[in-house]
Amino acid sequence: MKIKYLLVFFLFLSCSSDDPIIENPPINTEESLYFPHISSSSWETTTPSSLNWDETKLEELYLYLDTKNTKGFIILINGKIVVEKYFNNHSQNATWPWFSAVKSLTATAIGIAQDEGIININNKTSDYLGNNWSSLTQEKQDLITVKHHLSMTTGLISDQNNLIAWTCTQPICNQYEADAGTQWNYHQGAFTQLQNMLSLNTGVNFKTYIETKILDKIGAAGSWSNLLAANIFSSNTRTMARFGLLSLNKGNWDETQIVSESYFNEMTNTSQDLNKSYGYLWWLNGKESFLGTDSTLTSGSIVPNGPSDGFGALGANDQKIYVATNLNMVVVRSGESAGNGQLSNSSFDNELWDKINQVIN
Repeated sequence: MKIKYLLVFFLFLSCSSDDPIIENPPINTEESLYFPHISSSSWETTTPSSLNWDETKLEELYLYLDTKNTKGFIILINGKIVVEKYFNNHSQNATWPWFSAVKSLTATAIGIAQDEGIININNKTSDYLGNNWSSLTQEKQDLITVKHHLSMTTGLISDQNNLIAWTCTQPICNQYEADAGTQWNYHQGAFTQLQNMLSLNTGVNFKTYIETKILDKIGAAGSWSNLLAANIFSSNTRTMARFGLLSLNKGNWDETQIVSESYFNEMTNTSQDLNKSYGYLWWLNGKESFLGTDSTLTSGSIVPNGPSDGFGALGANDQKIYVATNLNMVVVRSGESAGNGQLSNSSFDNELWDKINQVIN
């Protein structure tokens, strides 16, 4: 398995339920959100037929997901499970790596650290990593703030063809390419520095911080591994869905505010003018253009078939946590790569939403 993950890393550097399920009467998108209890594996459901979904098209969706190397797939409406399906020898308790979808989880943790007065995203990176974290001159280094790491605009050299350098966080790897805020580059090493900031300034390792401040409070769990300099988070599909539900409710879990709503709204809106479709480590749909992970500018939305108000935590090999606010919907997909695409967003996103639209419309 380690060899398999290593191969996957080099590519991206970028069933039935076993637990009790409670059936519920028809719901609509106006009702209050349901939250599964943090100490229980039970999760309330509603049926596709109660929502007038096309069940023939739903079977076609399942076939499509199966042929696209999917492992786990969940759709929530109002927090309740409408669809939970596992493919290709996966199961409810089996885990799978999030890859870069963990960036959105990390951005949420940074927001909590800011709420607690530990980190201010408008401050210089060197305030939290020390003065020698990069190879830049003092003048150029002082231009870089925490917010630049969150928005992928540090100006550090990003070479995705050199995977070791791209993921590295050592000073020799953090070299100047442009002034901070003047270009957008998808940069793994610059992202990982945010996790280092948490470890150096919260008093605990970033993994423990994310666990105690987010995962424990929403009844989620996962494990970490390391490949080169990247920290890989893995969980079951339901943990991904729990994080999606937290995000659907703007950082609030069952009347407990995990991260401030003001930060959450800032995090899930355009963070800079260079890539309108990028927030703080979240991908945003419905914008007039986007820069992909290869920094190529494309007109139109990332997912034309997806909800225009949608945003997503997206990872290599088509790990997806989509949040559609107006539909009160969360969609989660984990698995092997569904086909060609970039490190996070791919053509699969649009194909999948076309299939989902045929089911729900």
